[in-house]
Amino acid sequence: MQLDALWQFMQVDMEADGFEGKMRQSENRQKLLKYRNVLMEQKNSMKKLEDDIAGMSDRLEAIADEIARLEKKLEAAVAEKEAHPATTIEEAAKQADVIEKLLKDLADYEKEMQKMHRDSENRDKQQKDIRVRAAKAKAEYDALKVTYDKEFGEDSETLNKLREKSATEAKKVDPTLLARYREIKQHCTPPMAKLMSNQCGQCFMEQPSATLLSLKGGDTIVECNSCGRILYAPANEG
Repeated sequence: MQLDALWQFMQVDMEADGFEGKMRQSENRQKLLKYRNVLMEQKNSMKKLEDDIAGMSDRLEAIADEIARLEKKLEAAVAEKEAHPATTIEEAAKQADVIEKLLKDLADYEKEMQKMHRDSENRDKQQKDIRVRAAKAKAEYDALKVTYDKEFGEDSETLNKLREKSATEAKKVDPTLLARYREIKQHCTPPMAKLMSNQCGQCFMEQPSATLLSLKGGDTIVECNSCGRILYAPANEG
């Protein structure tokens, strides 16, 4: 019977899926993914630091140019004051304001430059720390990958054999029935359920009389009214 063949196919299909799921969740694979994420985080952090340092370097150059410009203006203002002394209180106050403003601007830029130098030293330290962590993670990643590659190769052989067996069983099933099985599998696993005491063996909902009657038709696809799985009622268990 076609439903018997589909049921047999499902056993191998589910076994293959289960084995593939275990491969994805293997301890070594999860550790590798963790190390890879650490390496990516370190790479991104390093890139951000490098961008910050490049921006700081540009800013430092701009500040140095501005300081040089202000120093020349200050020198000129002092020279102007000495060459042409103020004759009134207003002129003296104006000259003092100009010089005071230049001195304040210079102090602000020098303060900013000092802060940026401190920030630069901190970023240098952060870069060194990142390199150390990244080197450690890379060494652990490389060492584990050797073990994982061997494990993956062996597991892949096992999975291929299960998939080959699944493909062999699939050939025994009517294509239309197999297509419906795969549609259901997209949202419901396993796609089939045994009928047990007039109940779906997966969701345990009791089936109506019309569904039970349809099941007696043999290879007709009958789906659970609740979960949508293909119901299977073996003749020798009826």
